[in-house]
Amino acid sequence: MKNPVADKNPASASTASAPAGTGSAAAPTSASEPTAAEESDTEAASTAPASSFVEHYLPALLAQAHHLISSEFHRVARAHGFSVSEWRVMASLAGGGAVSIGQLAQVTILKQPTVTRMLDRMTLNGHVERLPHDSDRRVTLVRITAQGQRKVQHLTELAREHERRVLQPFGLAQAEALKATLRRMIALHARVSDERESGSDPAAMR
Repeated sequence: MKNPVADKNPASASTASAPAGTGSAAAPTSASEPTAAEESDTEAASTAPASSFVEHYLPALLAQAHHLISSEFHRVARAHGFSVSEWRVMASLAGGGAVSIGQLAQVTILKQPTVTRMLDRMTLNGHVERLPHDSDRRVTLVRITAQGQRKVQHLTELAREHERRVLQPFGLAQAEALKATLRRMIALHARVSDERESGSDPAAMR
């Protein structure tokens, strides 16, 4: 005789025949319905802060890097009796030849009258000396003296050590590539600046 309960409830029969511990089969998920992980990613993307302009703007990045890295060493310079401006001037002259005061002001990022006053004091202290230009009497050259070189020698060694610590995470090759790129950038824009000042820049004459 047929079991009337089985005939009336085929679904319960199939459930009963399922292996123990599996339970009933879950309903299939629609392909268009987002998963919990996808919903979480979408929510995170919508709440993430927007990237600011200066995070991708080269002059802003250079300015921030310069401020942070230079400030670290300026504390060392002050501890050795140098003001920030004095350190810039002495470091720019150390190990090099004579340069014009205008060139020195450009390299140290200081105003020329400020550099001139500093050089007056440094000349009296015997750290630098002024020289006449070979062909242009309007130009005064300046160079570091042996006494000035001795005074700044230890500080330049500390500066090189600080630079090594700053660049160490990036490796030698990447560090040299960065410095080469910056030197090329400086040379290019210094030339453009000189052309504009002399009035020979085509863009400036338009």
